[in-house]
Amino acid sequence: MRAVVTVTGKDNKGIIAKVSSFLAEKGANVEEVSQTILGDCFAMIMLVDIADAQEELSSIARQCEELGEKIGMSIRLQHEAIFNAMHNV
Repeated sequence: MRAVVTVTGKDNKGIIAKVSSFLAEKGANVEEVSQTILGDCFAMIMLVDIADAQEELSSIARQCEELGEKIGMSIRLQHEAIFNAMHNV
């Protein structure tokens, strides 16, 4: 099962490391990453495989939001199918 992680906010050092380390701890494998910095704004989208995760997607998603609050970013994790459905018009 795959999920999409979006990370947005003011650019700071270590964002990619913190998010990818957190996901690895949860058993997720990062398959693709796209990130950009516009001025002082950071944006990243990650496609992750969560088939080996030991927790439910909803639990990991909630913890992503908590991590985001802790590091001053907005972090959202969604099942790939939901993300795709929301972005297909």
